[in-house]
Amino acid sequence: MKELPSKAEILAWIADNPGETAKRDIAKAFGLKGAARIDLKRMLKELEAEGHLEKRRRSYRDPEALPPVAVLTILPPDAQGDLFARPLDWQGEGAPPRILFIARKGDPALGQGDRILAKLAPVKAEGHGYEARLIRKIGTNPIRIVGLFRKAAEGGRIIPVDKGADKEWLVAADATFGAKDGELVEAEQAGPNGRMGLPRARVVEVLGDPSAPKAVSLIAIHQHGIPDHFPDAVIAEADGMEPAPLGDREDLRHLPFLTIDPADARDRDDAVFAHEDEDPTNADGFILWVAIADVAHYVTPQSALDREARKRGNSTYFPDRVVPMLPDRLSGDLCSLHEHVDRAVLAVWMKIDTHGNKLSHRFTRGLIRSRASLAYEEVQAAQDGAPGDRTAGLLDQIRPLYGAYEALKKARAARQPLDLDLPERRIELSDDGHVTSVAFKERFDAHRLIEEAMILANVAAAEELIRLRRPLLFRIHEEPSPEKIDALREVAEASGFTLAKGQVLKTSALNRLLKQSEGTEFDELLNITMLRSMTQAYYHPQNFGHFGLALRNYAHFTSPIRRYSDLIVHRALISGHGWGKDGLSAEDIEMLEETAQQISDTERRSMAAERDTTDRYLAAYLSDRVGAEFTGRISGVQKFGLFVKLDETGADGLIPIRSVGREFFHYDPASQTLIGADTGLTIGLGQKVTVRLAEAVPVTGGLALELLEIDGAPLPGGGLKRGRRMARKPGQTRARDAKVRRKVERHRR
Repeated sequence: MKELPSKAEILAWIADNPGETAKRDIAKAFGLKGAARIDLKRMLKELEAEGHLEKRRRSYRDPEALPPVAVLTILPPDAQGDLFARPLDWQGEGAPPRILFIARKGDPALGQGDRILAKLAPVKAEGHGYEARLIRKIGTNPIRIVGLFRKAAEGGRIIPVDKGADKEWLVAADATFGAKDGELVEAEQAGPNGRMGLPRARVVEVLGDPSAPKAVSLIAIHQHGIPDHFPDAVIAEADGMEPAPLGDREDLRHLPFLTIDPADARDRDDAVFAHEDEDPTNADGFILWVAIADVAHYVTPQSALDREARKRGNSTYFPDRVVPMLPDRLSGDLCSLHEHVDRAVLAVWMKIDTHGNKLSHRFTRGLIRSRASLAYEEVQAAQDGAPGDRTAGLLDQIRPLYGAYEALKKARAARQPLDLDLPERRIELSDDGHVTSVAFKERFDAHRLIEEAMILANVAAAEELIRLRRPLLFRIHEEPSPEKIDALREVAEASGFTLAKGQVLKTSALNRLLKQSEGTEFDELLNITMLRSMTQAYYHPQNFGHFGLALRNYAHFTSPIRRYSDLIVHRALISGHGWGKDGLSAEDIEMLEETAQQISDTERRSMAAERDTTDRYLAAYLSDRVGAEFTGRISGVQKFGLFVKLDETGADGLIPIRSVGREFFHYDPASQTLIGADTGLTIGLGQKVTVRLAEAVPVTGGLALELLEIDGAPLPGGGLKRGRRMARKPGQTRARDAKVRRKVERHRR
C-alpha cells in the first residue's frame, strides 16, 4: 500500500495546486487507492476540524486563501481611481483580503456593485493581497423594493414600506408598469442615481391597495422574498397523487389515535395515543404512540415537489393566510391526518416509566385512522370534567394522554430545560381582514401535553438514526456566548438578583434566576433579557446538542408538512429501516450541509416576515388611538432611544431620544441605561412607563411614542408635558426619522 502523505504534505499540495483540490485529485497526486483513500478522507476531516482547510462543495482549500477563480463584487474607486473588489463569499477570519482589479484592453467598464467572475493571483504588493483579471461580467443583483407609488408629472416615486429604508426611489414615466397613485408596488433598482441623488427603480409588479387588510401579509411576502406561487409542474405532480395504500405498512387503524391542534389548524401532521403499560416490570408506566404524516411517500427526492419544498424550507404563517411548503392537495388533504380517513404515517411506539424516562422505542411505517380532530380547548375542557358532544365518548383516550403527560412532566423537571414565560399574542381578524382584537394566547395543559409528546418523539428519532449510523439533520441550539451571559448577569444584579459566575452554564442556573424574579416587577424584564441572550437555533448534520431543551440528541421529526428538516429525517428513517426506495438519496446526503444552511435561512426569513406582519397589524389596530395614553415597560435601551412594550397589546414602540426629557442623556451600553447629564436620572430596562401614542404607521408597522412618566413619576424638568406633542415641521424629520428607523431595524434583527 502506498504510504500516506503527512498533513504538512497535503497542505503544501493544496497551496501549490489550488485548481486541483477535490479529494480524488489529492488521492491521485499521492497515488492512493482503496483503503488508503478512506484514511485520506479522515485526514482531510481532521485538517478541516483543526481550521487548516475548509470544505467547499467537493473540494478543500485554505479558509484564509481565495480560490483561483471567484465571484467578486466591485467596490468604489479609491482616491487614486483604482478599482478594488471583494469576494462575494468570504469564510475566513476577519476582513477579506484586498483585491486589485487589473483592467485589460477590451474589458467592459465596471462600476460599484457589478459582479464579475475573475481569475485571481496572490501578490505581495503593499496594500493588497490579490490581483483579479476579468473572465466575464455577471452583472449586478438588482435591489428589490416594496413601497407606495406616488405619481408625478414624469413617472413618479416609490416610498419604501420597510422601516429601515432611508430614501425614496425615482421611477421613469416608461417604468411605472401602469401603477396608479397610492398603489402598493414591487420594484427593482434600475441604473444609476437620478436627480437629487435619488436611486432609480422600475416597477415590476402592482400589488394593489395598501390600505386593504389583506395587503398586510402580502407586503411581508414580497418584502422578504417568500415564494407564494407554486410552479405548474409542482401542482401537476401534487394533483396526480393518490392516497397511500396499506401495502407493506403496519396496520395501526385499530388504535384510537387523536389529533389535537389549534381550533384554526391549517394542517394536521401529528396524532397521539397512550395507554397504561401492562408490563408488570414498568409499574405506573405508559405506552405512548406518536404518528406523523408520511410526507416522504409523496415528496420523493429530486422531484418537482421536493425541489420546491427545499427552496421554501418551511411554511410561513400569517394571521390571515399561510404560505405552505407543500401544495394544498398534500398539506391540506393527503398528508393531513383528518378524522375517519386512512392516512399513511411514520409512527414511534415509546415505553415510558412513571418518572417520564423513555425506556425503549420502536419506529414503524404504518397506516392509521384518526378517531377525531380535536382542538386544545375542547380536550382541556373534557379533562377538567366538562366534555362536549365531540369529546364525551373519547374520555378513555384523553385521560391516558394526561397520565403520560404527568409522567413526562417529572422528566422535564429533572432535565430542567429553559423555562421562559413569554406569552404569545393572538391577532383576531374579522371576515374582511380588519383587526378586531389583540390578546395573549391562553395555554392549557393540553398544549403542554402535545409539546412533551413531540419532544420525546424528536429525541427518539435522533437516537434511532444515531443507532442506525444514518446521516440526518440535527436541531442545534448552542449555549449563549460569555459576553451575552455577562450582560444578562449585569441586568440581573441591577434588578437585585444573582447569577453565579465561574461555573459551567446550565439551564438550571438560568431557571433559578427566572424563579427569583417570578412575581416581581422585574419578571418580564428578566424573561425578555434572557431570551435576547440566547443564540438562534439552526440545523446541521453534526450534533452539537440543544442547550435550551437540555437535550444531547435532538432532531425535528414531527412536522414534515411544514418543515423540510423533518422530511429529511423521515427519509433517513426509511433508508435506515429499508422501508422503500423513497428514503434519503445520495444527492440528499451530498447536499446535507448545504440543505441545513438553506432551511436555517428560510426559517429566519419566515420569522422576520411573521414578526413584521404582526407589527403592521398592531399598528393598524392602534392607528385610530393616536393621542391615547398607555402603560408599558422599557424593553430596550439604545443610544437613539427607548423601546417600550405596551401592556395592553404587547406591541413594541420607540421613544426617540430627542423626546426623552429636556436634558442630554449619556448612553451606557454595558448597563443598557440612559443617564441624564443634569439630573442624573437613570432610565433602564424593565422600568414602568406611561407613554402617549404619537404615531402609528400601518404600512411600515412603526409606532412612535412620547414619554410621560417613569415609575409613576413625571420626568425631572418637565419632559414632554401632557397635552404637548412632539413638534414636527413638514419635510424636516424624514431623513432624521429614516436614520432612526435604520437603527431600529438593526436592533430588531
